[in-house]
Amino acid sequence: MYNIFLDDYRVPRNVYNLGGGLIYLHNNDWVIAKSYDQFVSLIEKRGLPHSISFDHDLGDAHYNVPKDPENIPYEKYTEKTGMECAKWLIEYCLDNNKNLPEYYVHSANPVGAKNIKSLLDSFKNRRIKEQKA
Repeated sequence: MYNIFLDDYRVPRNVYNLGGGLIYLHNNDWVIAKSYDQFVSLIEKRGLPHSISFDHDLGDAHYNVPKDPENIPYEKYTEKTGMECAKWLIEYCLDNNKNLPEYYVHSANPVGAKNIKSLLDSFKNRRIKEQKA
């Protein structure tokens, strides 16, 4: 089993404490994906990981686009973000009848982090309700 750390610049040891636990202690526990294409390729080749830690902004273009404090102008981005990775992951789970792996969001972009977490939480909760029905 493997884990994916999605981030264009940081490595796992640069992210310390999420959710009350030190989950990023050892780099060798994580496979780093620096882009949407690398993220998709890893999952297509190796299957779903045990866990995924998401960054939102995956390229210089994301840092240079002015952001509204409440909304991200996704239509202005030329590179795909961690949000697109999360959307792709949901489609992959639906197509393959899988549940989401464990997930964390370590992004320094608070709006982007909220968007990813809200999307994944909504899908996870919907799957739980479907499985109980």
